[in-house]
Amino acid sequence: MAAIENWLINLIGEKLIGGYYLWVLEIFLIIVFSFIVGYLVNKFINILEKHASKSKTVWDDAIIEASRRPAVWAIWIIGINLAASVALKAAGSELQDLISLVNRASIIFLCALFLINLIKRVEHNLTDIEYTSEPCDETTVKAVGKLLRFSVIITAVLIAMQLFGYSISGLLAFGGIGGLAIGFAAKDLLANFFGGLMLYFDQPFKVGDWVRSPDQEIEGTVEDIGWRLTRIRTFDQRPLYIPNSVFNSISLENPSRMLNRRIYETIGVRYDDLSKMEAIVSDVHKMLVEHDEIDKNKTLIVNFDSFAPSSADFFIYTFTKTTKWVKFHEIKQDILLKVSSIIASHSAEIAFPTSTLHMVSDSQKYDH
Repeated sequence: MAAIENWLINLIGEKLIGGYYLWVLEIFLIIVFSFIVGYLVNKFINILEKHASKSKTVWDDAIIEASRRPAVWAIWIIGINLAASVALKAAGSELQDLISLVNRASIIFLCALFLINLIKRVEHNLTDIEYTSEPCDETTVKAVGKLLRFSVIITAVLIAMQLFGYSISGLLAFGGIGGLAIGFAAKDLLANFFGGLMLYFDQPFKVGDWVRSPDQEIEGTVEDIGWRLTRIRTFDQRPLYIPNSVFNSISLENPSRMLNRRIYETIGVRYDDLSKMEAIVSDVHKMLVEHDEIDKNKTLIVNFDSFAPSSADFFIYTFTKTTKWVKFHEIKQDILLKVSSIIASHSAEIAFPTSTLHMVSDSQKYDH
């Protein structure tokens, strides 16, 4: 500070400035200088980001982006603290120790901010195909990221409390005793919390999966798995919020993990065309075997099945290679149209409900 004062006196003149106005000018220059340096550091980080974007790795982009705000804010905080020191010195205040305490608290805050930003960016990069050839499971990455961020926040709070003179050991002892009371009072909250942990460990589904429950009216796409709630978007686009503890007591299906989709259809032909049934069944079976979208490694059955009230029925039981819902229905439509064509090619018809009325003539009545 003495060097800055001598420089200002030599530049402007002691008579013009005076002892009273010198510290005001010092504060002004310190603040302006700190904001200029912060601006230049921000520009320098932009340059580093451009170079880092050329290499698609997980860590370099994350570290550079995470350090932007802590670096710029650190410069601004240092500048403000220097200016405050000048003001306190000029005022003859005894609060110089407070500046040191603020500096330590700032270091804790900036370190926590850097780690939280780093975890968020790494969490994004690990699930982005642009940064890794084999993206990690999104549900697992989010769970680990939430746990790490929570740990950073708790650690920073405990260190800050120790810095300001609070006893951490007393707090931990209180937490052990009070935890029992809190556990009884918040048992539902804890049940949801541990239910969320089980979802992360067992992974019956992940974000993006289609799930449904035969026990309850739950069906849709998983959007988020939180510590207390899981958000599912139903097929009519309504958000459905389910406490995690519910999944411990219900059955759950995950159609997204199907290996195939099944086609199971029963087709009836007229009784007048019963003599053509064997040829129809044979041609339908041949058509399915030759179909490119049918999985031949799975069960494939085409058989005459039953004598129905209005038709002679045969059934198709087979599996498609795809599990995509829209494509499955396109394949199913193609197969049913081809079955219809095969029946027509044998000069047969698909049956529909009919009734046959037998009329008895007068001569037949008298014969009986």
